[in-house]
Amino acid sequence: MTDSSSENVPGRHRTRFPGISSRAYEHPADRSALVALRKLSGFDTVFKALSGLLPERSLRLLFLSDSVRVSDAQFAHLHTMLRDACYILDLEKVPQMYVTQDPKPNAMCIGLDEPIIMVTTGLVELLDEEEMRAVVGHEVGHALSGHSVYRTILLFLTNLAVKVAWIPLGNVAIMAIVTALREWFRKSELSADRAGLLVGQDLQASMRGLMKIAGGNHLHEMNVDAFLEQAEEYEAGGDLRDSVLKILNMLPRTHPFTTVRAAELKKWAESRDYQRIMDGHYPRRSEDKDTSVTDSFRESASHYADSVRGSKDPLMKLVGDIAGGAGDLGGRLRDRFTGAAGGGGRSGSNGSGAKDDGPGAAGQSER
Repeated sequence: MTDSSSENVPGRHRTRFPGISSRAYEHPADRSALVALRKLSGFDTVFKALSGLLPERSLRLLFLSDSVRVSDAQFAHLHTMLRDACYILDLEKVPQMYVTQDPKPNAMCIGLDEPIIMVTTGLVELLDEEEMRAVVGHEVGHALSGHSVYRTILLFLTNLAVKVAWIPLGNVAIMAIVTALREWFRKSELSADRAGLLVGQDLQASMRGLMKIAGGNHLHEMNVDAFLEQAEEYEAGGDLRDSVLKILNMLPRTHPFTTVRAAELKKWAESRDYQRIMDGHYPRRSEDKDTSVTDSFRESASHYADSVRGSKDPLMKLVGDIAGGAGDLGGRLRDRFTGAAGGGGRSGSNGSGAKDDGPGAAGQSER
């Protein structure tokens, strides 16, 4: 274990990533948005000008007055994890971290000028040391990427949308921005999960943590493979009606569904990109200023195209068919939504032919 009063080094040997850029672990959609924002002249100045309108100062005072600040004297084991995470990801300034009383497991990283990490007592009590280390690394990943700025703005706009909801059409524009920010933030959560894995360097601990967040402290009743099978069933199951319901269920959320996060993280952990980082081959922060916005957007577009092509979701399959020039799209769309027989466009079909190749909607209730 690291001596809490000594130099800032990890509690056990883990690979360290000197000078690592957050681009190394960022999801393509997250990275393209951040690179574009970082390239905008005067962007930081504008956001700092907004700081007087945002609740950051109030939140800092609230945490200071009504939560427990993590330090060598309070929640020392969390303080050690926090310093370890910053050491591994080479984040020079260690963010302040608070534990707040809340039975719901949660953590977040907010702040415009300086990031603040908050974890709830429900999360601290739920996770073991290595699971918690992945969560702390997740939040430090948010800090390194600069996500705390946009998270703070998202909180502000969400609150503002509630306050102006009574104004005719006053809520529409704000909610459009909030919806777009939430879509970006869901991708940023996948990025931060990767950062958590780089810090903990224990995939099983990351998997356990996500399972506990979904199902509570009952690991003896859960199984990683079965949990990942849920993600597979969720992605592939149902018809177009289920696909639309998935989208509607996702829109108000800031985080992807837990099973999906687990599947995405496992896929990344088995990828060549992850292995290259672990071998010391990764982009450096010193190169961030030379990053091409065009290349980042191209990579993001390529990722989405690959996702559509490889997706088992009925709606994504249909999108792929449209992009590929499939015939009789109206008939296919009708059949997918109604669950009618496949083979749309064939003459003489009376709906009693071979079934559509997609799985039926039976058994796809989400709850």
